[in-house]
Amino acid sequence: MPERLFNPRHSRLVATLVLLGASLLASFNAYPQAEKAAKPRPGPSLVMWINHLDFLPGDPSVTTSFNAVSSGVGGGLSGLIIQSNTLGNTASSGGNKVVEKGLQVPPGYLIKGVRLCYELSNARTFFTQTRLDQVQDPPSKSIVLLDDGTHLTNPGPVCVDSQPASVDPSRGAVRLSLRINTGNTSDRIVLRAVGLHLERRP
Repeated sequence: MPERLFNPRHSRLVATLVLLGASLLASFNAYPQAEKAAKPRPGPSLVMWINHLDFLPGDPSVTTSFNAVSSGVGGGLSGLIIQSNTLGNTASSGGNKVVEKGLQVPPGYLIKGVRLCYELSNARTFFTQTRLDQVQDPPSKSIVLLDDGTHLTNPGPVCVDSQPASVDPSRGAVRLSLRINTGNTSDRIVLRAVGLHLERRP
């Protein structure tokens, strides 16, 4: 005699398959939320040290030099030696008396501030401004995104952080400029290290 088409064992098997399918469907529907939750979130800032030896003078009144044996300031540790043959913080051709460089930042990070490590031969000659500006498209102008006018008169050696900033390098090239105030043309500023505070973009 043939077996019945639907028997209790078949019913239990069908019920098990239905429950398994419902469980798999629920897991599939929950996957996008789990994936979203797993995306990296902005973390604490980190410091990326950049090449401090390739700052360029902003005008002919400013000179930069390097001596690997001795900087001639303090204990003599080497660094970028910055001097000026004119007094004050205005360039010989007008504008700010600065040293300046372009910045390279890893993709996916924001610049949250600048860290400067330096030493002065005399506190009358010092950095008077730390500035970040971003070149626009078309490149006919730039916008200042950090303008920290703190006078760095501590003779050092010392490392100091700028005021907070939030600069997205993906929106355009970023330049860092350090304005100099010269109290005596024989004075030196030795730039020992420069770092950028970076934070992963959300």
